[in-house]
Amino acid sequence: MCWSATADLVAGTAVAAVGVACVARTRRARDLPLAALPLLLGAHQLVEARVWHLGGGTGPATLAWAVIALPLLAAWVPVAVWCAVPGPARRRLLLPLASGAVTAALLAHALATRTVRAEIRGHTVGYVLGLPHPELLVAGYLVATIGAFLLSGDRVLVTLGVLVAVGALMCGALWRLEFVSTWCAVAAVCSVVVWAWVGRRSPVRVGV
Repeated sequence: MCWSATADLVAGTAVAAVGVACVARTRRARDLPLAALPLLLGAHQLVEARVWHLGGGTGPATLAWAVIALPLLAAWVPVAVWCAVPGPARRRLLLPLASGAVTAALLAHALATRTVRAEIRGHTVGYVLGLPHPELLVAGYLVATIGAFLLSGDRVLVTLGVLVAVGALMCGALWRLEFVSTWCAVAAVCSVVVWAWVGRRSPVRVGV
């Protein structure tokens, strides 16, 4: 997700700190899953710092990275958005929820039956799993994650969805060139947007 172990460590620590602040700032229980998203993204980057340190391979750090990146986020994001939005808006999220559930189940099965391997490729880390029908899985993943934000009806979350979509395109292009991974920057920007969303949701306390 970042271009070196040090970059992942620094960025992961910063993003996780924003996540802790978001959770502490949250006043509604139903907002907690989404408020905790930066915490999950930060932990993900810290795990990849370990993958860098080990030089890739097929160990527990690589598996942990894949579990968070693939089935966990595919299921977490649409559920978190569904919890946060008002009742009438939840009907629009049925497609991302279903897509996330199916995609997460297929990805979890792939991780349980195959070996994921991390490969250091210049300034990027590539993860090889040999997924069946990868195009369909990628489509389902994007519908579950980006789609949930775009269909939320919340202005800030829609903006977050646009940022994630643009960031995914940019990072994908750079990763294919095996030049540098910039997803850590996207995760940092998204974490700041979640911080702003949490602040907007939190009731203002007026002193007497």
